[in-house]
Amino acid sequence: MERRLAAILAADMVGYSLLMEGDEAGVLARQKRLRATCIDPEIAAHRGRIIKTTGDGLVAEFGSVQDAVRCAVAVQRFMARQELDLSPGERIRYRVGINLGDVIFDEGDVFGDAVNLAARLEAMAEPGGLCVSDVVHQMVADSLGETFRDLGRQRVKNISRSVRVWQWTPNAPQATTRQAPSSQHVSYCRSRDGTHIAYALLGEGAPVMRTPHWMNHLEYEWSSPFFGPFIERMAQNTRLLRFDQRGVGLSDREVAEISLEAMIEDMEAVADAGGFDRFALLAASQGAMFSVEYALRHPERVGCIVFVGGYLRGRLRRGDPEQSLFHETAARMIRDGWGSSNPIFRQFFTSSFVPDATPAQQAMFDELQRVTTSPENALRINEMNSNLDVTARAVQLKVPALVLHMRGDRISPLSEGRLIARSIPGAEIRELPGNNHALVEGDQAFEKFFEEALPFINRHT
Repeated sequence: MERRLAAILAADMVGYSLLMEGDEAGVLARQKRLRATCIDPEIAAHRGRIIKTTGDGLVAEFGSVQDAVRCAVAVQRFMARQELDLSPGERIRYRVGINLGDVIFDEGDVFGDAVNLAARLEAMAEPGGLCVSDVVHQMVADSLGETFRDLGRQRVKNISRSVRVWQWTPNAPQATTRQAPSSQHVSYCRSRDGTHIAYALLGEGAPVMRTPHWMNHLEYEWSSPFFGPFIERMAQNTRLLRFDQRGVGLSDREVAEISLEAMIEDMEAVADAGGFDRFALLAASQGAMFSVEYALRHPERVGCIVFVGGYLRGRLRRGDPEQSLFHETAARMIRDGWGSSNPIFRQFFTSSFVPDATPAQQAMFDELQRVTTSPENALRINEMNSNLDVTARAVQLKVPALVLHMRGDRISPLSEGRLIARSIPGAEIRELPGNNHALVEGDQAFEKFFEEALPFINRHT
């Protein structure tokens, strides 16, 4: 058995029994032709794989939500054109449902709540249309140029929680969307222990690799109003290499080791796969610890490091009772409610990471945490981060460093940013206004970051 994150597409023919009763041979011939000329080729072209078929439907899996939805839209538009000359009662039309989640692959079949929900969404779609879950919609809404109608939260059969559903139909008006600077293509490389790491390159300019922070998801971040503006701005000015840390996002979820050593090996694999020879490291949050260790091992490849909200020692290594209490509370919140549909558990982190963000931005951050990883992996990552300490290693660093830190940061106090600046010989520090741990568009710190970071990167890469 194999468990991994996948986009699941479930499709079913509308009125199959009636169509077969009216013209069995003709329907079968048309269905076979449509499969051969459109459905199967489109799935293959969008890097999907058909898991199973029935007489009137199929289930396919995709590594990318964008690919799954683009494939479904293309198929539905083609089908509408091909059957246009027939009467409505004679047309072959499909309903499609798409969902994203952890699924189990076993003996050529696929199982899990994510598959069940995709099937329920398919049943809710209009003939010739598709329905997607809220997490899918958030990943594609700003990038496809298609209009989805909000059906609100729905109760669906055999799913205990209510589900927010979005519907697309081919006759819906086209949406006006924010244009991304360039398209994103997710690729995979293998780390030393065989773990598949998902990475993506965006933009042109000085090469910059972003190291992992609390939670990553290449697709969700790219389309998210919370992280999207930061990624877009970076991609307008640099060649940005991002990747999902092991156990998170589109990278392998089931991993034996989550450790500093494994993170460094993942960074080595991604830098090589991305074709980066000499580059800047963008080190946010715990990414500061990974960056210090990577730069010490590969000084010839690191032109500089820009720290933002970083720290060299985890909460349990700071000698602060409040930080230890935060760690214990965080661990309890993860164990008791990370996977819950009730967001109150994850909002403990949200209110600490981005207290100055708008309610809508905080909701996006909360959702990011839910879709990025399992409760088990979130707990393992939290334990790793809290117990690491590279302070002694930082004093050996001989790489240009710029430390940017929000004055009211609650996750990594300003004192931790000052510790980075004191520890790394020659490091510069700039204090940024605000209380957020992450950079949020609209804040003064957001603009100040780019004013300071981009010239520094250009000087040293």
